[in-house]
Amino acid sequence: MEKTGTDETQTFRLSEGKTPIHNILYQWRWYTLGREQCQECMNKLLIDNLPALRLSNRVVAALTSFLFLFPLIYEKNFLKAGHYFATVLIALLLAAFANFKLKQSKQGKTISKRLIYILTSLYYVNIILFGIYLSVLSDPDNYAVGFMCILICALFLFIHAPLYNLCITLIAIAVFITSTVLVKSFENWSIDIANVMLAGSISLVFNWQITKLRLTALLNVSKLEEERNRYYDQSTIDELTQLRNRRDFQQTFERYLSSYRTSDDWLCIAIFDIDFFKRYNDYYGHIKGDDCLRAIGGMLNLLRETMGLYSARVGGEEFALLWFENDLSHVNTVVARLNALVRELKIPHERSRLEPYVSISTGVYVEPCGTSNDMRTLYELADKALYFAKSCGRNCAIISGKNFVQYKITPVFQETTV
Repeated sequence: MEKTGTDETQTFRLSEGKTPIHNILYQWRWYTLGREQCQECMNKLLIDNLPALRLSNRVVAALTSFLFLFPLIYEKNFLKAGHYFATVLIALLLAAFANFKLKQSKQGKTISKRLIYILTSLYYVNIILFGIYLSVLSDPDNYAVGFMCILICALFLFIHAPLYNLCITLIAIAVFITSTVLVKSFENWSIDIANVMLAGSISLVFNWQITKLRLTALLNVSKLEEERNRYYDQSTIDELTQLRNRRDFQQTFERYLSSYRTSDDWLCIAIFDIDFFKRYNDYYGHIKGDDCLRAIGGMLNLLRETMGLYSARVGGEEFALLWFENDLSHVNTVVARLNALVRELKIPHERSRLEPYVSISTGVYVEPCGTSNDMRTLYELADKALYFAKSCGRNCAIISGKNFVQYKITPVFQETTV
């Protein structure tokens, strides 16, 4: 399908080479956001059928229960009352099962599309058979007005593919015509057939339009959500390293201060920068300097995937890490892993006074969870540890905290108290 209007109006021209029937049945699927996103939105609409299915079956059960009293008490027609009771029972079972699946979907469990189609099909079968019994079998001398209303209203309640609704409608019309011809006189069934064809056409057209409108609205919402997320990412992601930037770091740090789990005992903040990075830029050039920062960013993304650490670029060559711990000894493991990954990059640095490859200096501050909400103070303490690492000769890490003696970790991962 070829787009001819704006994204806002979502107007489309039917594709060339397709039959009118094909376009009528499948036009609703092809929108500018693509088939996959259209299908994803349609799946969401199918899940939305569960509340409608639960409510509609409850309504059917309530109304049929009320009608059940008349043939039972006044007419003494137990066969008719039995049909009513069967309809009530099926409606209650479907409502209960739809309610159960709705609770599962709210818990994040996947609901099969096929199951939703089966449930709605059973709903249609129940009320259509009830409508045929009410309008044809139990009252063959009158026109089937009740069935017409049921047929029109039933298809308005749910969102399905037009092909599915076409099949349901054709089956309902075929069963109705067959029962009408067998039971009613020619004067009655000829008018009923014309009316049911009109009712079926009205149902199909309106349901198709409702489906298109709801799907288009959901697609537009999805597109706006994607654009919002993209703009948010652009404002919080560092373009060079693809890490989070300083703005996102501050927001995340504030969240970490209050959103720790009961199993988390310590909040850790680490700040590190590249040793003699200015000399690196002056000697290799800014392009190579950018390549070095990208490599560090890729390394931190790997660290996030393997150890679950939050990382951000907070300055030129300065980076920050956040994570929770319940064992202080594991802080050494994290710092050791960080240094090992930097060394594994083997980025040449001939102007370094330490070694022939790029190295880092790190300051870590560890705070018991829940003891402080002062983000600025904690950041300054970690930054102070970083500068202490630089004053100790760089290419090392200083681990400090309120409840233990500050110590130093060298690249060979030997601890010394400082």
